[in-house]
Amino acid sequence: MNIGIDIDDTIANTYDVLFNYAQNYTINDIGKEIKNVDRNCITHMYCTEFHNWNQKEDKEFLEKYYEKTVLNVQPKMYAVENIKKLKENGDSIYLITARFLSDKFDVEKLTKEWLEKYKIPYDKLILNSQNKVIVAQENEIDIFIDDSIKNCTQMANAEIKTYMMDTIVNKDFENENIERVYSWPHLYQKIESYKETMK
Repeated sequence: MNIGIDIDDTIANTYDVLFNYAQNYTINDIGKEIKNVDRNCITHMYCTEFHNWNQKEDKEFLEKYYEKTVLNVQPKMYAVENIKKLKENGDSIYLITARFLSDKFDVEKLTKEWLEKYKIPYDKLILNSQNKVIVAQENEIDIFIDDSIKNCTQMANAEIKTYMMDTIVNKDFENENIERVYSWPHLYQKIESYKETMK
């Protein structure tokens, strides 16, 4: 099967890294007060929404911390092992990420170096995916995994089998057409069970 997988907060522990940068930026760089941020976020722009940044502040944050984030995230526990198992089972892995291009550094180069560093196998890397449904349809994706409420909802509405990786920013979201998974072993188990039903 063709499996589409998001990178940040699905394969990588991006929240742990990016959110701490965001807290530091909010407190020490622009001097704003931190408010309660433990809530759902529809898009992947949780740092902007949670810290109530304006457009200028959001741009400044990304200029200072985007490259650092790409360099410093690590794979979630058991992500690499289970992606390898999917590849060994004959599945094709499409990494579909909203990581956008930057004039400060080569996002594609650093992302590929990160994937190589952690020996994450994949067949295709697709960056700057603003509409992941279109990308999934163009690449005939059978199964899609993401953490974003928006992306998962759109994918399920397009009748593509969708799994949502559980995170702090989507924990209260429910949709009968989206299966929530709590770890990579759990995800692997769900995918293999689903594949059995498709035989």
